[in-house]
Amino acid sequence: MSVHKRSMANWKFGLITLLALSGLSCLANAYRVGVGRADITGPPVEINFMGYANIKQIGRGLHTRTFARAFVVEDENGHRVAFISADCGMMGYGLKREVLKRLQARYGNIYNAENVAISGTHTHGAPGGFLMHLLYDISILGFVPQTFEVMAQGLYLSIKRATDNLVDGRIYFSKTLVLNVNINRSPSSYLRNPAEERAQYEHDTDKTLAQLRFVDKENNLLGAFNWYAVHATSMNNTNKLVTSDNMGYAALLLEKEYNPNKMPGKGKFVGAFCSSNLGDVSPNIMGPKCSISGNECDILTSHCPKGEGECFASGPGRDMFESTQIIGQRLAEAALGLLNEQSQESTAREVTGDVRFIHQFVDMPNYNGSTYNPLTRKLDKIKGCQPAMGYSFAAGTTDGPGAFSFEQGTTTDNPMWNFVRDFIVPPTQEDIKCHEPKPILLATGRATFPYEWQPKIVSNQILKIGDVIIAAVPCEFTTMAGRRLRNQIRAAASAAGGIDTEVIIAGLTNIYSSYTVTPEEYQAQRYEAASTIFGPNTHTIYMDVFERLTKAMMRNQSVEAGPSPPYMNDVMLSLNTGVLFDGHPIGTDFGYVKTQPNKQYGINDTVRATFISGNPRNNLFTEKTYFSVERKINEDRWKITYTDASWETKMVWHRTNTILGFSELEIFWNISPQTLPGEYRIRHSGEYKYILGGKYPYEGLTHSFTVTED
Repeated sequence: MSVHKRSMANWKFGLITLLALSGLSCLANAYRVGVGRADITGPPVEINFMGYANIKQIGRGLHTRTFARAFVVEDENGHRVAFISADCGMMGYGLKREVLKRLQARYGNIYNAENVAISGTHTHGAPGGFLMHLLYDISILGFVPQTFEVMAQGLYLSIKRATDNLVDGRIYFSKTLVLNVNINRSPSSYLRNPAEERAQYEHDTDKTLAQLRFVDKENNLLGAFNWYAVHATSMNNTNKLVTSDNMGYAALLLEKEYNPNKMPGKGKFVGAFCSSNLGDVSPNIMGPKCSISGNECDILTSHCPKGEGECFASGPGRDMFESTQIIGQRLAEAALGLLNEQSQESTAREVTGDVRFIHQFVDMPNYNGSTYNPLTRKLDKIKGCQPAMGYSFAAGTTDGPGAFSFEQGTTTDNPMWNFVRDFIVPPTQEDIKCHEPKPILLATGRATFPYEWQPKIVSNQILKIGDVIIAAVPCEFTTMAGRRLRNQIRAAASAAGGIDTEVIIAGLTNIYSSYTVTPEEYQAQRYEAASTIFGPNTHTIYMDVFERLTKAMMRNQSVEAGPSPPYMNDVMLSLNTGVLFDGHPIGTDFGYVKTQPNKQYGINDTVRATFISGNPRNNLFTEKTYFSVERKINEDRWKITYTDASWETKMVWHRTNTILGFSELEIFWNISPQTLPGEYRIRHSGEYKYILGGKYPYEGLTHSFTVTED
């Protein structure tokens, strides 16, 4: 054989070998993927919402249901991770512990604290009472077992369904810039960060939407999870209808696109919008204004002069419902844009590599470590503080102002408020020194009655799926705090594992410990800094912990589990009462239609019907609906076209007589331009509680009415 022929043969053999190895490589990077969704809608009436800590924000009905959306990924070695994005304010570890208990009863130790992450979208429009720390549940009047149970079961079911749906598949990562969705609500704090650091970024909030796309081996789309930094506070603190807010609405839009002809919350495709480093990020992009005068608020204190009202941010819509729609639509359109990219234009790349995870509980007040100080070129000792909230915490934010005369940016204390603080529980001199320059309003770490007020032990977790790292943080990181953490994890992964990674921050995960700001932002003591409960070194500690965890994970090293958060299920207190009984006026019955719809409506009209009802807390109709809008198909068949999970509908409950237990349910349906003309009716399902005991179902049905094209 000639040299030329031999070299050609060797080249062909090498090419074949390379192709074969590439095939093996593709096989080695194959995953089993599954997605799932479940209803977690809590009691829609008589329970306070979690988020704004507004004692007056008591549920009166339902606008959109709330859901838990999960994905499960397993590599060829059987290493598995599960991630849930839940339409709730945040996550409590008592709730995660219960979810793990149910998962392990079914699957053994396949799922555990290390490989399951549960993140809240941060909606401020869902019932609270599930966090099991007094400060977070006090405005809800304590623990609410009904909320806790429906959430625990729904979170469990979302992972169970994702597990049941596991198939061979692939994962793709992509990202895109999304403008006109968020602003920084503490810009003066952000400016405290070094100028050379700020110069690396065009904006003072993160504008990038990161997406993980899950497909089966035939490239059929299974689901898409999207992370974006924005508060789910388009619905303000006057809202009293359960809502998943802007992130939840974006998810409904995305799922509607890929689950045609399905009701909200139904269908195989699962689309989620997940929280990220949203600590100082607002969706109210028209910015803060004085509510009466319309003038600009003071940039440092977010305060208005006397007589000009409260400092309140809003927009971009005419009201909070339209603002929620606009923000949700912009997020959904960005995600759809990534999913619909043509292959030759696509920025998506396939995720490759193994699955790993690492987790550690950290006792923050007793954390002692060191960090390199670039100014002194020495190692500085760092330690955490006992949890405490500062004065500016009580001032609230421009998304939801606080009470009394508190202002953001407060760095001095007040004898009167110190007296009130000390009457509850006084901080030690060590606490005061540790938290400087924060003036302590609530020494929550020293309070133990009737149980722990805020967590001291937090969950720190990393999930690695190929070359994508999800950092699950137990609080709300601000923009720059998140940027630094992402950079730190990326550098640590490169140093220890030799790979370039995409790092996603998943906020409000596993346990809630309020906020984390940078050390520079801490000095400004705006709301986010006053709510950084472990003191000025909080962010530095997280940087230290996550760097260490990243390196250990990349080297396949184990770490100590750390001290587990205390079990407090058996000491929970509640001032919320249950439903005593339901009654109805003489001459009517439950389900009686008190107000019938008109005979005819047009596009953009609103249909209204009122039913004599029982208390909606008698039955949450989980995975079902309190009512449905039905369209006549033929003489014998009606089809459900809208439910209580639809954006176009609202349900408002009224207690009309407390002594006799009378109540009414108003149902509203806004007829959208997409509505088909035809004959419609509204059906309401409920349960009433009999005065002598027992709950009984009832149903009501309006007369039919016509929707025309005009």
